[in-house]
Amino acid sequence: MNYAIIAAGEGSRLIQEGVNSPKPLVCVQGVPLIDRLVSLFIRCGASSVHAIVNEEMREVQDYLRSRHYPVPFHLTVKSTPSSMHSFYELMPYLGEEVCLATVDTVFREDEFGRYVDAFRHEEEADGLMAVTGYVDDEKPLYVHTTGEDGMIDGFSDCPDGGSRFVSGGLYCLKRPAFDVLEEAVRQGVSRMRNYQRLLLERGLKLKAYPFSKIIDVDHAADIVKAEQFLNL
Repeated sequence: MNYAIIAAGEGSRLIQEGVNSPKPLVCVQGVPLIDRLVSLFIRCGASSVHAIVNEEMREVQDYLRSRHYPVPFHLTVKSTPSSMHSFYELMPYLGEEVCLATVDTVFREDEFGRYVDAFRHEEEADGLMAVTGYVDDEKPLYVHTTGEDGMIDGFSDCPDGGSRFVSGGLYCLKRPAFDVLEEAVRQGVSRMRNYQRLLLERGLKLKAYPFSKIIDVDHAADIVKAEQFLNL
């Protein structure tokens, strides 16, 4: 399976808080975020890894070009208006299915391994979306599920009685979801969350896969939270 990393954001909040490294190179437990993801992907059987960074991230570009990973690693350099558009730039290289992650997403390796294995054996759903009941994002996307099967029937920007989970920034998707992504770009849809809504509108089946906790490293304090979480 192909894996992909969206690392095209500027990380402006980290910079404002005194973190000098670009977000993909911010270290958690001494390992840059992007290296941590690539290593996890390789251990989960990646046939290739694709990443996108923006044009201003020269330090990140140089770093990744100097790395030698044991599987094919493909770097795309392009500034995009959203993570959805970053995904679109990577789409032509991803084959029939992909596991996609934003670079600032921190989770436990054992949970991730079970998540990928569940996707490999998933026959009904077009996408397996990582979710968590841990809410620490400034603008989370709430995920509505039905019954015990975990099928997703809606997304919302605000909490309500029908949402136990929020999106975790990990997406395992099959080819039908790529077709909807092309439509989303043609229609001028913006933001990954609106693309996810369009997936449901077009009749695709999405299933939630719960993680105990997923942390987005958006602030300097999140680095400490992520390290404490992984050390438990």
